[in-house]
Amino acid sequence: MSNHGNIHIPRQEYHDRVKRAAALLRQESLDALIVNSNEADFANARYFSGFWPLFERAGVAISAAGDAALMCGPESRHFAGDRSRLDKLFVLMDYRESADPAYPQLVPDTYADVFRAIGVSGRKLRIGVASYLDTSVVIMEGIRKAFPEAEIVRADHIMVALRSIKSEAEIACLKEGYRIAEIATRQVIQEIRPGMTELQAVGIAQRVIYENGAEYEGLPMYVFSEASTRHAISRSCYRKFEKGDIVQLNLSARIDGYSSSIGYPIVLGKLTGKRRDVVLFGLEAHNWTEKQIRAGVRASDVAKGFYKFYADNGYEENFVYGPMHGTGMCEVEAPWVETSSDYFFKPNMTFQIDTFISTDTFGVRWEKGIAVTENGVMITSQPIGTLYELNF
Repeated sequence: MSNHGNIHIPRQEYHDRVKRAAALLRQESLDALIVNSNEADFANARYFSGFWPLFERAGVAISAAGDAALMCGPESRHFAGDRSRLDKLFVLMDYRESADPAYPQLVPDTYADVFRAIGVSGRKLRIGVASYLDTSVVIMEGIRKAFPEAEIVRADHIMVALRSIKSEAEIACLKEGYRIAEIATRQVIQEIRPGMTELQAVGIAQRVIYENGAEYEGLPMYVFSEASTRHAISRSCYRKFEKGDIVQLNLSARIDGYSSSIGYPIVLGKLTGKRRDVVLFGLEAHNWTEKQIRAGVRASDVAKGFYKFYADNGYEENFVYGPMHGTGMCEVEAPWVETSSDYFFKPNMTFQIDTFISTDTFGVRWEKGIAVTENGVMITSQPIGTLYELNF
């Protein structure tokens, strides 16, 4: 049964996020925070506003007093106005699309207009900028030109602090996305055949997620076969499946901005020998990881143990990356779980247990979503563990 929009982030939660951000700004003696987003990585601007830009960029400015405004490009005025959960909206040239139109008839707003509207004044300001990797040179130059005497500091850590621990509504969105991704996965397994292309299998998944209430895919659908399964990240192509192929599925669905994906290999036939050993070791490592997670455990300890598990079982050279990564509005978001991760798991932190193992000729990934609890994990997607070997 599809939710078709019934599961979502309540409007009040957006305003609460702004207030929590403002409290962190005051702790760090920042006058304002600017977060910037684009179509591909929209998370931080959407986190506060609900707006997902298309072609153009978007940003949100927040004052230490707790007021906020959405900033968009010239063509998004009505689009952003209809979708934003924030009352204040400004159109800035710095957020225009990459074709770089001049818009000679436009009288745009300025950063000074935005700051004035959210109650920030003065010249020697301390401004935090988050989404630093996704802040374009044009946007950064615009901020510096508007506030030449300001101290501009990188503030990504503020967004990590805000987004790492999820609310009940956020977890509900994730769980609904996983439910839909599982329906899509089962349908692909049912319809996949030798002679079909990877992209045709993607088409099956796309159809199913929209039929069942997704607003979009959570990440570009992964359907890879044989050599392409070695790719930690990749795109499906026109390769036709053959009997005996290992096919990697990582299918996903997005609900009100939240990305949910599940992944595991299937085999178009029987799997034997070393190939079977590698695939099942990946599953064993995946299950090992799940058993380590609970509130209060240091993330780096799990990552170190995970790497040792590979080495002790003779798969050290097949190791690619750590056992888990954060998830939420992006398929992969901070924090990662790596050997350098000096933080402790807390309740309602959400992760993908993402177990990838690669050889010279193929690779596999076992992946599902979890939420940390005091005593372990809550499986936000259905447990995985079956190696599907299909007969044709």
